[in-house]
Amino acid sequence: MKTIGLLGGMSWESTAEYYRLLNQLTRERRGGLHSAKCVLYSVDFAEIEQLQVAGRWDEAAQVLAEAAGSLEAAGAEMLLLCTNTMHKVADQVAASVGIPLLHLADTTADAVRADGLRRVGLLGTAFTMEQDFYRGRLESRGLDVLVPDATGRGTVHRVIYDELCRGIVREESRQAYTAVIRDLVAAGAEGIVLGCTEIELLIQPQDSPVPVFPTTRLHAEAAVSRALSDGR
Repeated sequence: MKTIGLLGGMSWESTAEYYRLLNQLTRERRGGLHSAKCVLYSVDFAEIEQLQVAGRWDEAAQVLAEAAGSLEAAGAEMLLLCTNTMHKVADQVAASVGIPLLHLADTTADAVRADGLRRVGLLGTAFTMEQDFYRGRLESRGLDVLVPDATGRGTVHRVIYDELCRGIVREESRQAYTAVIRDLVAAGAEGIVLGCTEIELLIQPQDSPVPVFPTTRLHAEAAVSRALSDGR
C-alpha cells in the first residue's frame, strides 16, 4: 500500500474524519488488522484563516507548500489537501512537491457523473461558493453548479466557521441547512455537493431530498483506491 500524506488541520475536526475514514476503508478492503499507511501534517488553522480573510492567498500557499514538502520528506507517496477551500492554492501546493496531489473537486465530480447527474447544488465556505477555483473545476468536468442566494451563503459560511470548525453541531443549524438544500433543489439541483469537509459532521443523506455527495468520504475513498492500486 502506498503511503498517503494528509495535509490537514483546516480544521482538525474534519481531519480526524479523514484519518478515521482512511483506516476504516482500508480495513474493509483488506480485512483483518490492516490499516492505512499515512503521515499527517496538521497546520494551525487560526493562522490560515487569518490569511484567508485578508486575501493573502500566496502566503497561505507557501505555508501549505512547506508542509507538503515535509510530508514528502516523511515518505508520503501521494498528497491529500484535507480542505475544500484551500484547493484555491492546490496548483501551487502540487507544484512544490514531486508526488501527485489527488484533487478533491475531481474526485467529487467523478462521483456525481458516475451517478448520472449533471446539475448540483454546492454548499461550502463563501470562498468556495463564490469564487471560481472550485466551481470552475467542477464545471470543467461537465457539471452545472448552483449556489445558494446571498442569505443562504451567509448562513452556510457562518455555521462552518462559528460552529462546525469548533466541534459544535446544532439541530437548528441542521434545519437551516436543510432549508438551503430545499431551495437549491427547487432551483433544479439534482444532487448536493457538501463542499466543505466539516459539513459531513452536520448533514447526512437523510437530510436531503436528493443525493448528497460528501466530499471528505469521496476523497478518502479515492485515496484508498489509489493507495491500494499497486496490489500490495
